[in-house]
Amino acid sequence: MTALNRVPSLLTRAGTASALTLAAVGGTIVAPGLVSEAEAATHGTKALKIAASKKGSPYGYGAVGPHRFDCSGLTLYSYKRVGKKLPRTAAQQYNKTRHISKGNRTRGDLVFFHSGRSVYHVGIYAGKGKIWHAPKRGTVVRLEKIWTSSVWYGRVR
Repeated sequence: MTALNRVPSLLTRAGTASALTLAAVGGTIVAPGLVSEAEAATHGTKALKIAASKKGSPYGYGAVGPHRFDCSGLTLYSYKRVGKKLPRTAAQQYNKTRHISKGNRTRGDLVFFHSGRSVYHVGIYAGKGKIWHAPKRGTVVRLEKIWTSSVWYGRVR
């Protein structure tokens, strides 16, 4: 009998099980409104592909696609296409994500550029120290190396 097959019998005998008991036998806990790391990564990977498909789209202040974007408009658009809702601005998006360390970032996570405590720019992490983003007026959506260490990372839930 595998550990997973034993979970129902353990729950029946015990009546309830702690998170530690479930972890010991390989079970999982589901909490309403939360997504697993794997599910978040899948949404992030899909959003990343959508952002990359917009390569060359012109920057437009306040634009949210599908043909023109500003930085947070690109992230909003990309995640909306995979069924995830983000607020409009980079700062609001930062406040809505689960904050993660540089060492835990994965493709599809959001990269927030900040000065002090103020977030001023956002892009989607593409791996290898690069992001897809809509930089500024006169530019287009492009893949670019992260140019500063003044960044924070967030994962869309």
